[in-house]
Parts: sequence; C-alpha cells; structure tokens
Amino acid sequence: MSSYPPATTDSLIQAAEAKTPSEAISILYQILENPSSSSEALRIKELAITNLSDLLRQEGRAAELQDLLAKLRPFFSLIPKAKTAKIVRGIVDAVAKIPGSSDLQITLCKEIVQWTRAEKRTFLRQRIEARLAALLMDNKEFSEALNLLSGLIKEVRRLDDKLLLVEIDLLESKLLFSLRNFPKAKAALTAARTAANAIYVPPAQQGTIDLQSGILHAEEKDYKTAYSYFFEAFEAFNALEDRQAIFSLKYMLLCKIMVNQADDVAGIISSSKVGLQYQGQELDAMRAVADAHSKRSLKLFEIALQKFKTQLDEDPIVHRHLSSLYDTLLEQNLCRLIEPFSRVEIAHIAELIELPSHHVEKKLSQMILDKKFAGTLDQGAGCLIIFDDPKTDAIYPATLETISNMGKVVDSLYMRSAKIMA
Repeated sequence: MSSYPPATTDSLIQAAEAKTPSEAISILYQILENPSSSSEALRIKELAITNLSDLLRQEGRAAELQDLLAKLRPFFSLIPKAKTAKIVRGIVDAVAKIPGSSDLQITLCKEIVQWTRAEKRTFLRQRIEARLAALLMDNKEFSEALNLLSGLIKEVRRLDDKLLLVEIDLLESKLLFSLRNFPKAKAALTAARTAANAIYVPPAQQGTIDLQSGILHAEEKDYKTAYSYFFEAFEAFNALEDRQAIFSLKYMLLCKIMVNQADDVAGIISSSKVGLQYQGQELDAMRAVADAHSKRSLKLFEIALQKFKTQLDEDPIVHRHLSSLYDTLLEQNLCRLIEPFSRVEIAHIAELIELPSHHVEKKLSQMILDKKFAGTLDQGAGCLIIFDDPKTDAIYPATLETISNMGKVVDSLYMRSAKIMA
C-alpha cells in the first residue's frame, strides 16, 4: 500500500479503480492519514471523505462511519466550519441510509451534539439536535424529543434562522400530533407556515408542510380541504421522485373514500400521472377499501383489512380514519337490517351481516345508548326488541308559542301605558 501516492488526485483515481471495495476503502483511509495540511491536500481529503462515506454506506458498515467521524475531529480544526458541517451531515445521512441503524444514529447524533457544544459550533449543533429530535420521535421517545425541541425552538427564534425554524416547527407539529395534542400541533404548523412565507422554502420542505396540513385537516373531518393539501404534497414529491409521494397519493384516496366518493378512486389510480409508477400494495389496499365501501360490504371491508394489514392497520393515519368509517358503515347496515322488525334474534342479524354474534350485540348496545334507535336487548332470550319512535306531543310547542305571544302583548301594553303616563 505504500506505493500509492498519498493525498493526491492520483490516489483518488487508484481508489476508484480498485478491484474490491475493501481495497478502495484502505486507499482512502491512507489518504486521510497523510499529515500534509496544504490547501490541495485538504481538498483531496475532503473528496476522499465523501468517497469513503459512500463506500462504507454501500457495504453497510455503519459502525465504521461512526468511528470515521471520531477520527476526523483533528482534521475539522483545519477546515472552515461550513465545510465541517457539510461533511458531518453527509456522514450522518450516509448512516441513515443503512437499514436498521436507528439506534446507532441516535448515539451518533448525541456524540456530535456533545462535541459541538465543547467546540462551540452552534450552527452545526442546532441542525444535529433537530435531526436527533426527529430520530427520537421515530423511536417513540416522545417526551425526550419534546424537551429537546422546546429549548431548541427558543434558541433558534432568538437567532431568527427562518429555514431551521420552519424545520423545527414542522417537527414539533408532527410530534404533538403523535401525542394527540391537536390544538398545539395546529399552532406549531401555523408557526412553520408563517416562517416559510418569509423565505424561499425548498420544494421537499413545502411538500412536507402541505402533507402535515392535510393530515391535520383530515383529523378535523375537513376531508375536501385535506384532499387539496395532499394533492399539492403529491405534486411536489412526484416532481422530486420522493418516496413520500406514494403516501400523499394514499391519503388523497382515503379522503375520497371518507367523503363517499369511493367510485373516483379507480379513476385516480388509473390516471396517466399515477399510471404504473406507483402501482403496488399501498394503492391495492386503498382500491380494496374503496370497493368494499362502494358495495357497502362489511365482509369485503374486513377482508381488505386482513389482507393489507401492513398498509392499513399499521399506518396510524389510515387506521384512525378507517376505524371511524367501519363504525359508520356497520351502523348503517345494522339500521337497515333491523328496520322491518319489532323483535329479532341477534344471531339472525349476525347471520345476515356475516359478523360474529358477540360483535353485533356489543355494537347494538352501543347504538341504543347513543340513541341511534329506540330499543332494548333481551340477553336471556338473545333478542333485540325495537320500540316505535315516540311521537312528540304537539301541545307543548303550541303552549310555549302562546306564552311567548302573550309576553309580547304585555310588553306592548306596558310601552303604551308608559307613553300615556308621560
């Protein structure tokens, strides 16, 4: 290996032409170990770090990337802070692309934060802390992520770094949404939008803002507005060929189903823009749900939920809305089935609706308590007894109207007598 000239363009070329990745990695490490600190040597080393990060990522050697970052700390004192920040974030991004490295990413980010505090590199620390908060949120460590963000937001607002503020406010909105604190999540999103209006926001960031806006509007049952936001997000991500485009499209289809326009789903999926590009399990799941909704079939609905469990049940946003849709569909079907009866066996209703008896009984008792219909359950006989809707007596409204009119007459007489006495 000593024959390779260190810290020169020729060394980079030899690394690129190496027969195996291990050989290339060895050459690049040798370049970094060269003690030369001339401007040309530093430039070559920066390129070597980029190439080495890519090779280690391709080989899945996440731990070596972590060690590389620790070894490079003396080198960082020789180059500008902006270049240091670029290299550090590049290595963190490389680790993030290795599957199953979330715990290592958290450890790595914590190490970088400690180093940046010691070195007083505020710009880099703030961005790594924002990255750390996102990782903690993905890891379901919500309280730690929220504590980290609370201090970071105050600090960034004092510095008035608008672009970072947009990122942090958006992250806070997602975090508060995960904690089911919708008013604060909406307030954080509004803050992100306000900061975004003052600067140029990259298309990917704008798409993320629109996606979060759609999610919050869908939570408020405003599905038409949510659909327009999801469409804007899809346009942005589709142009960038970002993997989030499929989720934006999925939530668009969900909104169509929730506003009883399930027939439009097939048309959207088969459109030229979507075409074959996004075909797969995600869209097949939404197509199955739309088909079940169009046919008002609970059986098809349950088959879809079982078949596409990963796409429907394990997506918290879709799961929440489909649970509500399933309850509504079940209530509509039960009301339609019991309408001709005054007394009917629960087992018979369960047979008609093709659901377990205990499930139907539980839902019927809930509907009676919610006053969806008048009736009672005879559990001894296993029957549902439906009462006729009680007719409201017209005498009470009429009496109230008469008293109201009398009050108006008395008020009028009092006004007239007051004028005569004056």
